[in-house]
Amino acid sequence: MIKAVLFDVDGVLANGALFSQHLELDYGITQQMVSPFFQGRFQQCLVGSADLKQELAQHVAQWGWPGSVDEFVDYWFQCEHVINEPLLQVAQQLRQRGLRCYLATDQEKYRTAYILDQMGFADSFDGMFSSAHIGYTKRDQRFFAHILQALHPVKATEILFWDDTPTKVESARSAGIHAEVYSDFTDFTEKMKQYLE
Repeated sequence: MIKAVLFDVDGVLANGALFSQHLELDYGITQQMVSPFFQGRFQQCLVGSADLKQELAQHVAQWGWPGSVDEFVDYWFQCEHVINEPLLQVAQQLRQRGLRCYLATDQEKYRTAYILDQMGFADSFDGMFSSAHIGYTKRDQRFFAHILQALHPVKATEILFWDDTPTKVESARSAGIHAEVYSDFTDFTEKMKQYLE
């Protein structure tokens, strides 16, 4: 019997176009220009060991961004502020049935706060597990070990995790958690039936 459901944010609860696509379309700043940062120092921001705004200050001008770092961050977060409303409604229905629903996501600290406050998820979920606060991303077993400790006495076999990245789903499964790949809402609805019977 499932007692808690974990939802990824990007690609699951937030399902708009990628920020990199907006950035290239609106400002001509290509993925090729920004990928060294996102594959490099940004990874340290995700686990709370570097500050996103301090790191971006060294890059935005050379990318050709016309404004400030804060404006860049605001633009970024607003671009990805596209909520998967049908899925959000299901999460509320699950909570009404007595299941606890949480966010489980790889985010740096500023977007973690934005997701809770500006996207309204603080009111829609029972809590948030963010890599920025845990110190590990979902590819690391310790991310899920942290969740299991936090949700105790709920067992791993009583938890269901949804993510659009197969490697992260496998990471959760390795921790004994039920986990499924999220592809679209229809597929999600079908897969959920087996867990709610």
